[in-house]
Amino acid sequence: MTDASRTPPPRPPGPAAAGGAVPTRLRRWAPWLMLAYLVALAFIAFWPVPVDRAAYDSLLALIDWLQEHGAPGWVRYGLVEFIANIALFVPVGLFVVLVAGARRWWLAVLVGFAASCTIELGQLIFLPDRFATLADVVANTVGAAVGTVLGLVLLRGGRGR
Repeated sequence: MTDASRTPPPRPPGPAAAGGAVPTRLRRWAPWLMLAYLVALAFIAFWPVPVDRAAYDSLLALIDWLQEHGAPGWVRYGLVEFIANIALFVPVGLFVVLVAGARRWWLAVLVGFAASCTIELGQLIFLPDRFATLADVVANTVGAAVGTVLGLVLLRGGRGR
């Protein structure tokens, strides 16, 4: 038998060959990063009082200042909170896609929706100083969807080049 017959056949180019080494590392670390993020999210979601309570007056002052300097009238606290809720759930969608894979992308949106519903229900039942709203569920689910898209882009890596 010759040395050539002992060598395995060449592997088809995969993500690593196409510039996807970063997604491979991300997928390896994703479960641990997701766990750390979910612990932080639980603290934020189930803190007995709103986490922005200390900054509320400063945030209103900033919004007022922005409006005095040309920001449109629809820039209000409710919009800032909605956008913050979207941003809060982007990592949920991202990490679920990285852990579950691109074929199960829909799980990321479903997990974001289910987690948001659980958080809002928990706040409604157990935390009288918190406000459970449908708008939070919508914003959180949108955030998970945005994270899902980002995760799919990361997993795709350089394969399209």
